Amino acid sequence: MFDVFFSHILQKVPLTIADKELLKTYFTYKKLHKKQALLEEGQIAISLSFVTKGLLKSYNTDQKGVEHVNLFAWEGWWTSDLSSFFKEEKSVITIEAVEESEVLMITLLNFEKMTLEVPIMDRYFRILFQNSLYTKEQRLLSTATHSAEERYRHLAASNPQLLQRVPQNLIASYLGITPETLSRIKRSIALSKF
Repeated sequence: MFDVFFSHILQKVPLTIADKELLKTYFTYKKLHKKQALLEEGQIAISLSFVTKGLLKSYNTDQKGVEHVNLFAWEGWWTSDLSSFFKEEKSVITIEAVEESEVLMITLLNFEKMTLEVPIMDRYFRILFQNSLYTKEQRLLSTATHSAEERYRHLAASNPQLLQRVPQNLIASYLGITPETLSRIKRSIALSKF
């Protein structure tokens, strides 16, 4: 269960055997069934979760009850409502399993202890948070400056496995378009290949 976790960390920072053993003590394991919520809007995010297996979506629901997907998290990804987690405020998003999933969860108290007792993890999370900020900025710019087709093509090029695992209505929501628009884009791309 920790293989994916350690593999991901080692891509960014070195770990000793002692670090690995200590890290295991800070986390709890949870299995999620398809469509089971890890966090619901209005709850306080009591954990930061690392996906070891499966796929989760993060979304908010508008006043009309329409879901707006803002993030997918699969093996090797972290997920939570960071504002809720760090400020202990009510969450504005829901995180739900798209497929059977397994996560390692860490509480805020354990997170603070971990970054003090395993200092390299402080650097690891700094790298992650920098990358996350960059990715969110790029997504905002892309939404503002690229067409729906360009955004779809970029998603298909950068995360082809996601298109195989995620239902089309969720891909459309993530791109900020309707499922019908996504179907037209895919049909247009298919026709342009002939």
